[in-house]
Amino acid sequence: MWMSENDNRCLRQRISYDGAACTVRFVGGVAGTTGSWLGVEWDDAARGKHDGSHKGTRYFTCKSKSPTAASFIRPTRPADAPQSFLAALNERYVMDAPGAVKGKSKIEIVISGKVAQEMGFDKIWQRQSRLRETKIVILDSLRVTVARTEGDVTEEGIAATIAETAPKIVELDLSRNLFERFGPVLDICRDLKDLQKLSINGNRFLDILTDDALNGAESVLGGVIELQLGETLMSWQESCLVASKCPSLTTLLVGSNQLSTLPTIVQDSLPSTLTSINLEYNDFTSLSDIASLATLNNLRHLQLKGNNISAITSSSSPNDVVFPPSVQYVDLSYNKIDSWEFVDKLPAVFPGMIGLRITHNPIYYSMDADSNAQSSDESFMFTVARIAQLKTLNFTHITTTDRTNAEMFYLSRIAKQLATVPEAAEDSIKILHPRYNKLCETYGEPDVIRREEINPNFLEARLVTTEFHYEGASEEGKKTRITRIPKSFDIYAVKGIVGKMYGLAPLKLRLIWETGEWDPVAGYDEQDGDDDSDDEDDALPETNPDNQEASGEEDKAGRWVKREVELTDGPKQLGYCVDGLRARIRVEASSS
Repeated sequence: MWMSENDNRCLRQRISYDGAACTVRFVGGVAGTTGSWLGVEWDDAARGKHDGSHKGTRYFTCKSKSPTAASFIRPTRPADAPQSFLAALNERYVMDAPGAVKGKSKIEIVISGKVAQEMGFDKIWQRQSRLRETKIVILDSLRVTVARTEGDVTEEGIAATIAETAPKIVELDLSRNLFERFGPVLDICRDLKDLQKLSINGNRFLDILTDDALNGAESVLGGVIELQLGETLMSWQESCLVASKCPSLTTLLVGSNQLSTLPTIVQDSLPSTLTSINLEYNDFTSLSDIASLATLNNLRHLQLKGNNISAITSSSSPNDVVFPPSVQYVDLSYNKIDSWEFVDKLPAVFPGMIGLRITHNPIYYSMDADSNAQSSDESFMFTVARIAQLKTLNFTHITTTDRTNAEMFYLSRIAKQLATVPEAAEDSIKILHPRYNKLCETYGEPDVIRREEINPNFLEARLVTTEFHYEGASEEGKKTRITRIPKSFDIYAVKGIVGKMYGLAPLKLRLIWETGEWDPVAGYDEQDGDDDSDDEDDALPETNPDNQEASGEEDKAGRWVKREVELTDGPKQLGYCVDGLRARIRVEASSS
């Protein structure tokens, strides 16, 4: 046991049991039991049994909001031994290298002639030499607490240093270790002059805001361009303080930190160099909760996946929020967006947005009263049509043909909604579709067919007004013919009528009902997967329209096609083959 049971300093100490890290929050007795207990908060919140209270008595409070983050354990339980950064390097990159003898310490390898012979001194030297050239080092979950200890020595017995052991590290992952304060992290980074990416996810740092070790940390972290602080449960102010020590920072990841709002930080503000911020799996409910980020004029990527966002503004933040035009890519997947009004307002919030991910929201999969959308395919079309500036949706590039199909489909759906209300009440529908007038300017106003209530006992309720069109007609004016046909006529009888109209053999023609509806081509739905591609730049298309024309995109078939149904020979009645009292049917001469 490396910690004294009676040592008061163990409060807030970081410990690992069987590879599971935790923080000591309580030392003392628990009612109804004997002896002393340690109350710990596990980094893995699912590992515990309660939230710090037992049988109605609260003994300590966890930083995690999870109801199962805490446990009581005996102080005598053996803990995993902590180690230094240099020892962890040796464990992962020398001892765990292929061919190495397991279970031996660095001291044994260097000093014991027998062990060196077992491993082969040349192999040790080769691995250590490679370590000096290594640029990517991953030391997650290795119980690291400090940069080095007195036991870290070279083969010659000289005190080892990070600068000599692994001086060329560019990317360093120190996630889920046992650091208590930020100082040891800076001690590790101080000798890494080429460091650009630093990951310290899942650590639990004490007193960040008052930690003197951060004073002057800019000289240590000046070259860091990517900083990962996810799952640290840092407050926004603490995250901003650490990020401010990285003057060259372009990418900041602060996911899973229980953040519900981002207050404006005057001191220790975020670097103006930031172009990407990842805020996934936090607790935001509206876009106004992150309004303070609107001051970052170089921000380009904003990732908000897995929050609880359902509104643009909230009661606590009622003011409109507008992000700079530099913001081009926004990820709003896995939120709680359930209204098209939210989607319609996105261009005002993100005027520069050309890439959006919005899958796995209720609006994408639930029946919508306004649009009657029943599939993600149709929701995809509505999103493209409602946001004119989009060039990429759910990692799918939007071609000119895609946009045309989507906007025409959307316009036809608006027409259907208009048909459900009297002409005098059309404005109540149009107000729900801000782009309606613009789309009408582009494609013309859609036909709004209002069906009058017809008494089913009247003859007209039993007739289908059918518009036939045959391109092969000898006279131009006779290509289209309109007639009324009883619903009870079967397809054989209908073909007989058409044959007389156009002088065709009834059994040598085809009847194609043009439904006016649209269907997605197989495979059109999002290429989203759930792989969380970090290459958003790859998803954003080139904005030069000439490139698109040259590539032949315009010649490709649209991913949506008009639904057509062939009326095949048989006894089925016409009334069962077409919908409603009007139908448009294309006539084709059969080649057989």
